[in-house]
Amino acid sequence: MFPRIPMLNYDVVVIGGGPAGMAAAVRAKELGLKVLLLDENDHLGGILPQCIHPGFGLHYFREELTGPEFAARLARKMVELGVEYKTAARVLEIKNYSDLEKVVVFTSPSGAYGVWARAVIYAAGARERHAFEIGIVGDRVSGVYTAGEAQTLMDIYGIMPGREVVIVGSGDVGLIMARRFALEGAKVKAVIELMPYPGGLARNVIILRDFDIPLYLSHKVVEVRGRGRVERVKVVKVDENLNEIPGSEFWIEADTLIISAGLVPNVKKLTAIGVEIDPSTGGPVVNDRLETSVPGIFVAGNALLINDLVDYVAEQGELAAEGAREFIENGGIGSRKWVKVEKGENVRLLAPHYLSGDRDVYLYLRVARPMEDVELRIPEIGKKMKLPVVKPAEMLRVKLKAEEIRKAEKLTVEVVRV
Repeated sequence: MFPRIPMLNYDVVVIGGGPAGMAAAVRAKELGLKVLLLDENDHLGGILPQCIHPGFGLHYFREELTGPEFAARLARKMVELGVEYKTAARVLEIKNYSDLEKVVVFTSPSGAYGVWARAVIYAAGARERHAFEIGIVGDRVSGVYTAGEAQTLMDIYGIMPGREVVIVGSGDVGLIMARRFALEGAKVKAVIELMPYPGGLARNVIILRDFDIPLYLSHKVVEVRGRGRVERVKVVKVDENLNEIPGSEFWIEADTLIISAGLVPNVKKLTAIGVEIDPSTGGPVVNDRLETSVPGIFVAGNALLINDLVDYVAEQGELAAEGAREFIENGGIGSRKWVKVEKGENVRLLAPHYLSGDRDVYLYLRVARPMEDVELRIPEIGKKMKLPVVKPAEMLRVKLKAEEIRKAEKLTVEVVRV
């Protein structure tokens, strides 16, 4: 079928060598599957090797680690178990011939290959939004970076991107980069946030106070000007409907603009084979095995939905591996009565979308707006959970027992004021 390229055979191919992919590969190997992991980078770990700050691993490893330490532990486990992997391996295509016949085509320094597999775990992560996606216009100058690009320059290559910095976005990555620049002696002129509230965790918002960095809520950067390099950026205030307020414009002089405007699940190769996408998450619609609408294609990590903790990413990798093992052993997940999970009041996104009721599961969800003194409710089963505060930046993780799920025809998750 592929006469011009060598063909390999594995039970499962894992696409992506970040925490979700490595955790999936480790678990699949532990379950007795023949696994091949493919990653397009030169090293394993995904984004983690450049995240040199602490705060990782408290749930998954029960201790606080840096990003490189978290990645190293998973990579070490892969090596100990003898998991096969290829770096600098770029996946070109996934072909879905039948439920138990997939082919993953990839290139590597040694040539192009095809891999026959019975299941695929897609853990290719997410991409960053860029300046043009968020409506920034002006001169095409140097000094405009995404947060990930700036982080790579600083933490991998030791290159300082700039000295007078404006950061767009107050999510966790933007706030961490504000601290990183300040620690390296740069002047962070401002963090600009479109919403009327910060987008990051409280522990990271404190960074701005600690380093005396101005935070402009309900503002956005609309224009960049400079000759060769960024010289100034135009900022404008927005109203409650996020429309620009005439006459509120002002300029900030800076030589560097960092775009930290959020992540988008990297799903092009999944949509190419007909995987159904949830518009609210940007990732696939999945069941409680993290299987997509295409049988035998599983997804985990930020390719599923944008997580705030790497611990959840690794947890999802393990769950996808367990789903893949069940799929391979039984020739499919099997037909059953799936219980649909729907979004209720103040729930912006959630996954998984369909539950079987034959296992306990975790729901991952985010609220649409911040609230205090609330209750998370699932009315169909009478489940209630009081929460002192909820924020869009903080993912909620809710455990449902199998017997609770089996009680319902559908489940609606809502977050309401007590």
